[in-house]
Amino acid sequence: MLAPLGLLTVVVLLAAVMSKRVSRRSFLQVAASGAIAGAVAHRTGPALAQSAAAVPPRDWVLNATIIEACSCTMFCPCYFSTVPSAHGHGSMAEHFCRFNMGYRVNQGTFAGVSLNGIKFWVAGDLGADFSKGAEWAEVTFEPSVTKEQRDAIAKILPNAYPVTWKSFTIGKDAPIEWSFTKERAVAKLDGGKAGEVVLVHAPTGMTAEPVVIKNLKYFGVPRNTGFVLMPNEVNAYRVGAKAFESKGTNGFMITYDINSKDVKTA
Repeated sequence: MLAPLGLLTVVVLLAAVMSKRVSRRSFLQVAASGAIAGAVAHRTGPALAQSAAAVPPRDWVLNATIIEACSCTMFCPCYFSTVPSAHGHGSMAEHFCRFNMGYRVNQGTFAGVSLNGIKFWVAGDLGADFSKGAEWAEVTFEPSVTKEQRDAIAKILPNAYPVTWKSFTIGKDAPIEWSFTKERAVAKLDGGKAGEVVLVHAPTGMTAEPVVIKNLKYFGVPRNTGFVLMPNEVNAYRVGAKAFESKGTNGFMITYDINSKDVKTA
């Protein structure tokens, strides 16, 4: 079950939706959700849900790199609008952004718990217009990630992705392969049986170096090193009834940094 939104947040969201001028960046800055913490609590029992609600904000830091792809055209329009790419033609066109994020934490701590080196996966769909709520998301951890580390990620991620989800779940643990070079980036969930992202360098720049977009905000995160653009060879999530696959669509790598001092508190 999704955590309830505060009254002020609801008012701000409704005003944004009614104005029809809200961008992905502004929307994600004001939309708040406890979905991730709630989903982890659902998997680990009511005791965690109660303790999580009682724990005050504590110092934490996260620096992570993501191999990411989605079903949108290159470059994903969701960074400039809340309406993803259209798929289909004319009146049959459907808007959605079905994505995979293969995460590797470079450095991180939460209340003394080290997050260095852990990997996890986020898959989902932003839906037709995520100013009205994103469709679904599912987080999958590697088996080696401890309960304390999972709890920490559950606390941190809603600050990076402050958006409401109609459905949010935690997937069954699975190993994650994660590697990259200047020419290619690969992330696989359960050897590719559950999920797969393959990105390839496109020689579209003025030099042989990758094309990088700078000074563009990544969701609710205040700092990033730039979007390293690499179209995907495959963007697939192969689990359950919401499985999807696209090829030749949007892809990039990004490293971001966020900490508890970046988060505004009431």
